[in-house]
Amino acid sequence: MRLLVPAAKILRRGFWKGKPLPFHLSSPFCTDNADSLQSSKVKIFDRDLKRIQRNRAAWLMRPKDSLVDTVADNLLDRLEDCTKAFPTALCLGGSLEAIKRLLRGRGGIEKLIMMDSSHDMIKLCKDSAQDASNSNIETSFVVGDEEFLPIKESSLDLIISCLGLHWTNDLPGAMIQSRLALKPDGLFLAAILGGETLKELRIACTLAQMEREGGISPRISPLAQVRDAGNLLTRAGFTIPGVDVDEYTVRYDSALELIEHLRSMGETNALLQRNKILKRDTALATAAVYQSMFAAEDGTVPATFQVIYMTGWREHPSQQKAKKRGSANISFKDIQKQFATPT
Repeated sequence: MRLLVPAAKILRRGFWKGKPLPFHLSSPFCTDNADSLQSSKVKIFDRDLKRIQRNRAAWLMRPKDSLVDTVADNLLDRLEDCTKAFPTALCLGGSLEAIKRLLRGRGGIEKLIMMDSSHDMIKLCKDSAQDASNSNIETSFVVGDEEFLPIKESSLDLIISCLGLHWTNDLPGAMIQSRLALKPDGLFLAAILGGETLKELRIACTLAQMEREGGISPRISPLAQVRDAGNLLTRAGFTIPGVDVDEYTVRYDSALELIEHLRSMGETNALLQRNKILKRDTALATAAVYQSMFAAEDGTVPATFQVIYMTGWREHPSQQKAKKRGSANISFKDIQKQFATPT
C-alpha cells in the first residue's frame, strides 16, 4: 500500500484497572432537550455491528498505517496553532492509537481520557507503547459511545475525534454533546471521511451489481459533504467554526487489498439496510471492474479518501465576535473611492 498525499449497551466506568478517572462521569447527555434541538430518530448505522467490526479491527490493525497516521498528524497540527494549553482532553473513538502515539506533547495536555465503544480497541490503545514525550500525561481509558457521551458538562478543555464520528446516527447530536462537555473557550477538533471517499469502489460496485444482479443495494455508507460540515458546527453551537478538506490517494496491488485495509481500519459496511449476502460472482465482478477502469500502468489501483477537518470552540466572552448588522460607520463605496486608482 502506498499513500499519495495531494454500542447499544454502554459500559460507563469511573475507573480503569483500579485507577480513578481524572474526569467526572455523569449520565449520558440526551440531545432531545439540548439547545431545543431534537435528536434524530432515523437509524442509519448498526452500532452493534460497528462495535464488532472495531473489535475485529483491533486484532487486524497495522502497526503504523500511513493513511491513518497522516490524518491524525494533520489534525494534531492544529494544536500547534493555538497559544493556549488544554490541560484536560478527551479522545473519541476512531484512530485512538495513532492520536496517542503522535500527540508528542502538543496542546499542553496533562490529563487525557481515551474512549471507544470497542473494548478490544481500548485494550489495544492501553497496551500500545507510549512515546517518551507523553510519559507525563495522566491517561485513563473508558468504554463508551459517542452518541451518548458519559462526561459531565463543562469538564473538558479539548475534545479530539479522528475518523470516528462519521459512523454516528445523530452527528449533530454527538457534536452538541461534545460542546456541552467542553469548558467555555474549549476546543473541538474532528476529522471525518467525506462524500468523495472510495468513489472508485462505489462506481465498481454499482456496475458489477447492475450486471450480475440487475439492481443495486447499498454497499458503502453515506458520508457528509464538505458544504455540510460548516452547517454542522454552527448547528451544534460552536463559535469560530473552521472547515478544510484534504484528499489522499492510496494505491493498492488489487481491490482485495483495499478491502483488507478497510477491515483493519474498522471502516467496512455497517448500514442497517445493507444486503447481508454478497454473492461471489458480484464480488469478483467488482474487483474486475475496479481493475479494468482504474488500474495504473504498474497494475496498482487507486482509492480516494476525502477527509474533512472541523474546528470549533465553545463560546467565551474573550472570543472575537462579528459586529451587529448596521453598526458600520463607513461604506464600501467610500473605501473604494479612497483606494481607487485613477484611470
